[in-house]
Amino acid sequence: MNPIDIIAKFYNKDTKAFRILVEHGRQVAVKALEAAKQVPGLNPDLGFIERAAMLHDIGIFQTAAPELGCHGPHPYICHGVLGRALLEKIGLPDDALVCERHVGVGLSAGDIRREGLPLPERDMLPVSVEEQIICYADKFFSKNGDADGREKTVEKITRSLEPYGPDKVQRFRAWVELFGRAHRTKG
Repeated sequence: MNPIDIIAKFYNKDTKAFRILVEHGRQVAVKALEAAKQVPGLNPDLGFIERAAMLHDIGIFQTAAPELGCHGPHPYICHGVLGRALLEKIGLPDDALVCERHVGVGLSAGDIRREGLPLPERDMLPVSVEEQIICYADKFFSKNGDADGREKTVEKITRSLEPYGPDKVQRFRAWVELFGRAHRTKG
């Protein structure tokens, strides 16, 4: 299944939201495939990674994010669970889990409870190597509508994670060590 065709089931191709979602998905897919090549021994599924990276934010249209051209009723933090529901309905349960588990560097039931997040109280942590790779790659690109395509540095991402706790920084740093050979010498 072509991810652009899947996205087009939910988005008008002439909208800002469609353009931002597709551009961001492509950036994440390229970065995720680069990361997957760093761990051939883990046998990541490259076809799945490419498709799921394109679809990981499919739920954004149902959120209130006007800067992204999204005018839905839900808080932005809900886009992962909303995307999961969409992809489960069309028979993509593994892609659906990527949607739910990519937010931040993953959310635990304890995080959701402690922060009072408007999410189901369950673990939403990336488990499979493919989920981890996509979550890692996603951190390098913003969906701000600027489309400048600039990749964030590891240091900038790390600083952005610090307010959420040392465990979040540690998880991302472990991914940098595992997937980001090129980043070990920069930013």
